Amino acid sequence: MKFSILIAHYNNAIFFKDCFESILQQTYTDWEAVILDDASSENEKKIIREMISDDKRFRFFENEKNSGVGVTKSKLIEMAEGEICGFVDPDDAIAPTAIQKCMEIFQTKKNTVLTYSRFMTCDQNLNPIAPFRSAMQVPSGDPYFFNFPIQIAHFVTFRKAVYEQTEKMNPNLKIGEDQDLYLKMYEKGNVQFINETNYLYRTHQGGISQNDNKKKSHEYFAQVIFNTMKRRGLSSINGKKVPEHYTGADEIFGLLQYQHQLPFRIKKKIKITLQSIFG
Repeated sequence: MKFSILIAHYNNAIFFKDCFESILQQTYTDWEAVILDDASSENEKKIIREMISDDKRFRFFENEKNSGVGVTKSKLIEMAEGEICGFVDPDDAIAPTAIQKCMEIFQTKKNTVLTYSRFMTCDQNLNPIAPFRSAMQVPSGDPYFFNFPIQIAHFVTFRKAVYEQTEKMNPNLKIGEDQDLYLKMYEKGNVQFINETNYLYRTHQGGISQNDNKKKSHEYFAQVIFNTMKRRGLSSINGKKVPEHYTGADEIFGLLQYQHQLPFRIKKKIKITLQSIFG
């Protein structure tokens, strides 16, 4: 089975060497790396092209104009030749066994549609700061699962054939496109948590999550969750009515506050334990 590493690049060549080297160090060798540049400067594109020029497993493409992450990532999935796909940001890196660990699951558990692991938050030099501790196995087949609070996170991999059975990624999303993908895949089969830190997430001034987009990110995530509620045909959640039209992040996240409370968390843990025992 081939694995497609999908890289949406925009003016991040200064950090790409770490990403590039982490891919070369993979213990699983049947992979391709597809890079789609979203109208970076010519010098940026030159740096990337020169770095990958000696390895034909890397394929480089360009958007004609700056189109945003939703469009770019949607195109990347279409370009992928592998049966399994996973996104790696050009300023991040993956552990040497990251691909091998997920491929072992996809090869043995045919009903698994998505895997995810832990990520390590790092400084701008990719030195570890702290692991993402909220990652854990989530229950499968729950119509009220919205990945809030976030548990499914990097390193996420998924079956391309199953993705093509969904509404696919929303190209209009500028932020939150990853959550949109996770929730659509979640609806198609089992998701499997790999209890290892397989992704190095770099924090730096130019990163989307580190700039002034945090409020926008909250709003986009709420829209993704609202669309998920509608896609699943939910009219009420925990006794509260789901609005007919999107009215703002506060109302949507307000519907899910019960999921932070202890009784809900205990029930969820019991459900996950039973699923692990009885499959």
